[in-house]
Amino acid sequence: MEHPSETFLAQLEENMIRLILRHGMTVIQSCVSCLGAVVNNVTRNYKLVRDCFEKYFVVIQKRRAEHEQDPGSLLPVQHHAILKRSLFTVGLFCRYFDFDSPEALGDDADNPTRIAVKEKLFEDLLYFMRYKNEDVRHMALTGLGSMCIRHYDLMLGREVKEIYNTLLTDEKCSITLKCQVLKNIQTYLQEEEIRMIKQDSEWSKLSKKEDLKEMGDITSGMASTVIQLYLKQILESYIHASTQVRTCVLLVIQLILSQGLVHPVQIVPYLICMSTDTEQAVRTKSDQQLQEIEKKYPGFIQMKAIAGVKMSFKLQKIIQVGDSEPVRGFRPPATASDGPCALNGYLYTVVRGSRQHRRAFILSLLKQFDEQLKTPLTELLYLADNLAYFPYQNQDEPLFVIHHIDVFISVTGSNLLQSFREMTIGRKTENTDGNEQSTSEGLVPENKPVDTSDPLALEMAVKVPVIVDEDDDDDIETILERLPGDITPLQECMTASQGCLLLLVLKQHVKDMYGFTDSKVHRYSPAEAAKVYEKSVGRKSVGVFKPKVTLEILKQGEPSSILADKEKRHLVQQYLEFKELMLSIDRADDEDDDDAHRPAGSTPGRSPGQAKVFADVDGRVESDGTTIVGNSPVDISRSTDTPIKTMQSKRKPSGEAMRSKVRVRTPKIKEKPKKKAKKKRRRIIDSDEDSSGGGSDPDFTA
Repeated sequence: MEHPSETFLAQLEENMIRLILRHGMTVIQSCVSCLGAVVNNVTRNYKLVRDCFEKYFVVIQKRRAEHEQDPGSLLPVQHHAILKRSLFTVGLFCRYFDFDSPEALGDDADNPTRIAVKEKLFEDLLYFMRYKNEDVRHMALTGLGSMCIRHYDLMLGREVKEIYNTLLTDEKCSITLKCQVLKNIQTYLQEEEIRMIKQDSEWSKLSKKEDLKEMGDITSGMASTVIQLYLKQILESYIHASTQVRTCVLLVIQLILSQGLVHPVQIVPYLICMSTDTEQAVRTKSDQQLQEIEKKYPGFIQMKAIAGVKMSFKLQKIIQVGDSEPVRGFRPPATASDGPCALNGYLYTVVRGSRQHRRAFILSLLKQFDEQLKTPLTELLYLADNLAYFPYQNQDEPLFVIHHIDVFISVTGSNLLQSFREMTIGRKTENTDGNEQSTSEGLVPENKPVDTSDPLALEMAVKVPVIVDEDDDDDIETILERLPGDITPLQECMTASQGCLLLLVLKQHVKDMYGFTDSKVHRYSPAEAAKVYEKSVGRKSVGVFKPKVTLEILKQGEPSSILADKEKRHLVQQYLEFKELMLSIDRADDEDDDDAHRPAGSTPGRSPGQAKVFADVDGRVESDGTTIVGNSPVDISRSTDTPIKTMQSKRKPSGEAMRSKVRVRTPKIKEKPKKKAKKKRRRIIDSDEDSSGGGSDPDFTA
């Protein structure tokens, strides 16, 4: 409207004041905003505004004076309604009007005894932030947020910073107050963006006349300064059970990224976490942000991928806390025709475009199964679920996973067995030289009288080889006798072995889902050119990934550090079963040599350890060792018996080498030098004799 009449403007102001005094919060907010536009831009009738403001400001001061007389008590209930209305309204007035400006003060501008409205109201709002009634605190927090939009310097102060950070990080804090803090920050960023757009439009008109060197807009970077103070607390507040809180955090993050207030790399892990949210709207918006960041900054997503996956696990522990089952890493199918999908499936979709980033991400996930990291079994199950249901598109992707599972089990499994054995029989004795010698070497001191004049007799008396039966390491009773007093390291070792078993079940699940044969897996090499395995793959309808042994262990809870005889026996039994499984994998080298002579249609045998592990696929194992997947028998022993020849040189001794119980040290005996010349002559003579035959090579004899 151009050139409105004074009568119209006066009537408009009067109607706005009437609505502010009578109606609710939504109407009040709109009316104060409209009144601010009319008075600040046209009428300059600040006296009317100041009179309305004083009505509510006096109520706040009066109620504070009453409460200060008895701080431990609450005000009468009938006073709460007008107090909440006053706290909300005065905050809005301070958002749209500057009551300390000379124009707004009018005749009081020259009064030296007056108190600044901004400081007095700020003290009152902070006072009622400590009030015991939550509704009153909520309105005081709302008014404080409105006031900070105009007076942004208050957000940099110690008082507001402590209030906001406490409400954002305190887990016991009210959801209403936590969301209100986030809404305050969101509104501030929205208003700051509007102000910047307005300044840009004005600058475009004056850009030809103004000098850039003379421009000094301090407030242009204030939003970035404010957000950097609160960003960490805002991000951490997302890990919350309330959907309302998580949605508010996402809205703030969207504004921060759109305005470019901070570098996005520190927000990426939280966006990855948001992409696993149960709310579809939250997942969609976070996926859009991840896609935009990947376009602008290639590689940032993969760099923070593992941190994001770990953070998503923390979120799922809170969201799935009511479920009786352990935390799972896949989302059930939306319809009967769809299959389960990984919670971090979109993250994999983002990094899949680059072969290098995709493989680095997969290797980082598999590295979490390393026993040195001591990753909890619940988190390993979550990672395995994601690996099982990532949206693989070509053959290279699942084959790469299967290949490195084999590599990992080949190395880690042998290390775990060796560690367990060393902890059970690794006690120390001391020889005459003062050096420690492990009893696992089969060396113990002898108590017979010794002729000290004979050095050889003395040495043999101190170090007597003790031959231990080869089957002692397979006997439960013998191992039980060797158990140390502190069982905790052995429990940790066996818990880590569950990661290997979990990967074995995962490997079989991926093979069945994508229909890979053993020969296909054996022939695969990650060093092959990318085009070799570019053929697309599709999922087959198989059972849900459900490692029963792992789930049963998780349901039992954390084991006690003090075990009874029954629990110790069960621990040793777990070790023997795991050892049998690893030995059966090592014996696959011999079975591969026999495959050429095996009759068609026959299947290799499976050890009891393998049968028990792979019964987890669907829980049915036939008497002949065949596992039933769905309604058809599938041979899975060959896949688990796959040797990893590329890693043999790096592995610790396993298989038959581990069955050797004693290494006997005996004195070295000097042997007579061999007559190499004579042997050489014999070989020459033999070769000459052989060359006399009709099948010799004349060139060689020459």
